[in-house]
Amino acid sequence: MPPAPPADPFLAAAIAEAETGRDEGGIPIGSVLVLDGEIVGRGHNRRVQDGSAVLHAEIDCLANAGRRTAAEYARATIYSTLSPCDMCSGAILLFGIPRVVVGENRTFRGPEEYVRSRGVEVQIADDPTCVAMMRRFVAEHPELWSEDIGEEPPSGR
Repeated sequence: MPPAPPADPFLAAAIAEAETGRDEGGIPIGSVLVLDGEIVGRGHNRRVQDGSAVLHAEIDCLANAGRRTAAEYARATIYSTLSPCDMCSGAILLFGIPRVVVGENRTFRGPEEYVRSRGVEVQIADDPTCVAMMRRFVAEHPELWSEDIGEEPPSGR
């Protein structure tokens, strides 16, 4: 039986973005930016689809949110189905987003402690849907996963 959907509707929206990316043949990671209780940006990892080196879910989400003021970012929360990497964490810090909700950090853990040390609240949902989606993807596409996180692919392939 598949895991129950998350109670948090914003995390559910990020999961829907991850599923869209997966269905497009990409890496199943999704993100939403929430401002004053409303989603103002959505994105998913588009590296494969667009042949991009940098279109991780959080970057796509921020791009789709359009230009925002510092005051708006200061009231925002970004949701990601997977712990943000160094690049995406840097964007979160650059724009002063004070809160990150992470679907899971078992598959990959970005610089969460550093982000916390810079004053950002990092909440780990440890959502079973996020964990299952990433575990399946990594098992089925180890080379693509290694490319996405900047590692050498597993040997013997």
